[in-house]
Amino acid sequence: MSFTESEERQALRKAVAELGRKYGHEYTLKAAKSGGHTTELWDEAGRLGYLGVNVPEEFGGGGGGIGDLAAVCEELGAAGTGLLQMVVSPAICATIIARYGTDEQRRRWLPGFADGTVRMAFAITEPDAGSNAHRLTTTARRVNDGDGDTWVLNGRKVFISCVDESQAVLVVSRTEDAKTGKLKPALFIVPTDAPGFAYQRIEMDIVSADYQFSLFIDDVRLPADALVGSEDAALMQLFAGLNPERILAASFAVGMGRFALEKAVDYAKTRTVWKEPIGAHQAVAHPLAQAKIELELAKLMTQKAAALYDGGDDMAAGEAANMAKYAAGEAVVKAVDAAVQTHGGNGLASEYGLGALVAASRLTRIAPVSREMILNFVAQFSLGLPKSY
Repeated sequence: MSFTESEERQALRKAVAELGRKYGHEYTLKAAKSGGHTTELWDEAGRLGYLGVNVPEEFGGGGGGIGDLAAVCEELGAAGTGLLQMVVSPAICATIIARYGTDEQRRRWLPGFADGTVRMAFAITEPDAGSNAHRLTTTARRVNDGDGDTWVLNGRKVFISCVDESQAVLVVSRTEDAKTGKLKPALFIVPTDAPGFAYQRIEMDIVSADYQFSLFIDDVRLPADALVGSEDAALMQLFAGLNPERILAASFAVGMGRFALEKAVDYAKTRTVWKEPIGAHQAVAHPLAQAKIELELAKLMTQKAAALYDGGDDMAAGEAANMAKYAAGEAVVKAVDAAVQTHGGNGLASEYGLGALVAASRLTRIAPVSREMILNFVAQFSLGLPKSY
């Protein structure tokens, strides 16, 4: 086992970091506070191939793995220019389509994922289901209208990221098993301009250029080829996307934590109130040192999860990805808190760019899966304890 990334991965990190610094955190904040988007950054990252590093080469991608995409996500976050939709579009949607989509679906969608011209949202959460995927009520019904099989979707989704910037949404629905009558999950690509599909922005107390939406799906008719993969294997296909989601979410959090910590360290080295800079005092230095340790631990688990996933060990990757997501969420919250505390009153002044991270970092403990559900997972699957829910 090597704890040193390949020269190619290190070069990728360096190049992405330079792109992030070119735009800077001020660019991201300006876009968020004006109600805009970070479109220019996304487009340039796509043109440079950074958003498609995990897409197969035959479709214009880099042919790398989730570990490469995670490195891109982390470095953009460390520059203060994190792109939330990376967690969804190239990580979940492109991965599922690459692994389980038909040849036509791959040809249609993957080149756009590779160069960033295609964005796809992912919709699983529902108002009355929350983390309980067994209570999903969005359903797909197969009908024959004379022109071949058609799917009709109905349902509601909530807290779906970046729908307004996406051409389509990968919707987790349920179909009825013809033999048993039981509902089973199925994945459908739904264009955002499809008749019967509507979305409404959810107002959030988070300063972000990536927005959350409620979806309204009313008798949306889709062609037969809107179904991704096999109707009978959708649960496996779903988790093939959720593991990369957790890995990218962890990388997003680690990058944010690195950004906050770097600002705090620079401030602690130069801010002098007594004889020495405040960083000489253990009350300031120790929380920053602790944040560094915990971010590095979270990063290491994230890299392990990515290596397992890219190696084809989905079960082990699932355990590691959940642990990485948990560790990163806890680490970034502590890092941001320590950074704000180091700055004192300046930590909440707009000039220093840390106040916006307080709510954003807190969200990483909730989404895309809550820390409590991860603890349930580890208790049950890693420790063998009885299921508690």
